[in-house]
Amino acid sequence: MQKITRITTQKKSKERYNIYLDDGKGEKYGFSVDEAVLIEFHLRKNLELDDEMIALLIKKDTLHKSYTQAIHFLSFRMRTEKEIYDYLVKKEIEAEHIKEIINKLIKEKLIDDRQFAEMFVRTRINTASKGPMLIKKELIEKGVSASIASEAVQAYPYEVQYEKISKWAEKKLKLQKKDSFKKQIQQLQVTLIQKGFTQDVIKDALSEIHEEKDEDEEWNAIVFQGDKLVNKHQRKFEGYELRNKVKEGLYRKGFPIDLINRFLDDKKV
Repeated sequence: MQKITRITTQKKSKERYNIYLDDGKGEKYGFSVDEAVLIEFHLRKNLELDDEMIALLIKKDTLHKSYTQAIHFLSFRMRTEKEIYDYLVKKEIEAEHIKEIINKLIKEKLIDDRQFAEMFVRTRINTASKGPMLIKKELIEKGVSASIASEAVQAYPYEVQYEKISKWAEKKLKLQKKDSFKKQIQQLQVTLIQKGFTQDVIKDALSEIHEEKDEDEEWNAIVFQGDKLVNKHQRKFEGYELRNKVKEGLYRKGFPIDLINRFLDDKKV
């Protein structure tokens, strides 16, 4: 048995205490504990401790320090169970302690993957131009189960997706005036799929934009692309062959045949 002779506050942290012991051979430093452990075990001067209790106190303190690290990590934002687990592994916390810490955090409702998923979806809806499929993928990558992720993205209304696509697409179309309208729409479709929107809402939103097609901009685009093709091919071809080369090039770029013929006739190609 060893007796506690002194308990002193650490200089760098007033919430941690140094415990000094006497095993009959004089006083010596024993171990340190957090204030929470000190209070939980009623540590005080003259209290006698056996080796088993000392080992338990050291274990409890180590566990408490690891728990405090997890709380600090959580203080910045909500985390998934997997994020907490990965963080504690990175901090080289013992597997047994990690399990205890995570169970405690779940019990205290400081870890809740379902609540995390719901908040994550709301944040993405409000701050990003991402569709439900990409948001679901992000949730799964953060350790949320596929079933919880699927349920969470159900809160992403069709109407909101439609509006996001429409606004984003209109903005992009203003920056791509040198391409055919068809090519622009195809590029938008590819990007929107990559952003996680479904084919149905993409089709519906872009079909409305298609009805608002600006004929003047389409003409300006074909003139820009057509002039480039004429300049490229007129060094090697002329007459019918030149006309066909330019026509093929413009068709591949998504321009309609009637507009292509109009351009070729206008340019007398």
